[in-house]
Order: sequence, then C-alpha cells, then structure tokens
Amino acid sequence: MLSVQIQEKTDRELKKYPPNQRQSAVMAALRFVQDEKGWISTEDMADVGAYLGMPQMSVYEVATFYNMYNLKPMGQHTLTVCTNLSCQLVGAMETLSYLKSKLGIEVGEVTADGKFGLREGECQNTCDDAPLLMVNNKKTCGRLTEQKIDQLLAELGKQ
Repeated sequence: MLSVQIQEKTDRELKKYPPNQRQSAVMAALRFVQDEKGWISTEDMADVGAYLGMPQMSVYEVATFYNMYNLKPMGQHTLTVCTNLSCQLVGAMETLSYLKSKLGIEVGEVTADGKFGLREGECQNTCDDAPLLMVNNKKTCGRLTEQKIDQLLAELGKQ
C-alpha cells in the first residue's frame, strides 16, 4: 500500500491531467516511491498500478525502461555516472574506474555500509559539465576530477 504521503503527492500530480488519464502520473508516482523508500519493488509497482487504475505490467514497463529508477536497494546515495559519448570523450570511464576503486564496488553494487550505490546512466543533458554524475537523481556534479570526487564522497559520507 502506498503511504499517505505518496498518495497525497500523487493526487497533486493527478490534478495536472484529465480525470480519465490517471496513468499520466505514473512516472511521478514511481519517483515519489523511490524518494521515500530508496528503490521500487514489484509490490510498489503493483500498488502504483492499483492507485492509478492501470495494469502492474504497464507500471513495470515504465520502471524498467527508464534507468532513473532503482529496482533494487542501491544505498543511501546512488551515484549515477553518465557514460554516454560526450562524457566518455572527457573522462567518464576514468571517473567510473576511480569511483569503483574508491568505493570498492562494481557498477550495480552497494558498499558494505549501505552508504553508496554505483550505476552507469544515460545523458543528463549537461554535456558542458562532463564528466558528471548524479546523486540520487537529484544533484548533478560536473567537471569531475579525483579531488572533486574525494570531496563529494567525504561530504556524502557524513550524511
């Protein structure tokens, strides 16, 4: 069952759409679930589908199509490194390698303390700041260097 907070946020989102188009709020509802829980389970997808009056499979298709949704626990801070061509040309793969080394994990894994998860992601439309990563799909950190990465990890580690 969706929490009252998720239902209230989804209801506000639903006001943007015609009453017969409740499925239009599926991406927002999934984001609200992920914001609250850190990831989206198949049970959560079923709950979103029930709340919006759409098949669970349709919710699943959306959740698996977009890489911004965590379909398994990914740690308190999910670091998503853009590995599209623009970022690769200016060091994205080196950034990813450095993060893997610093965190002691591979892409798709979570640190033993549950603080950090590491993912590859799609273009964030901020190629001028490449290489870059997103923290929890909310904060963009660009023009990454080893020093900036160390500083970011230290700041996030305190939270």
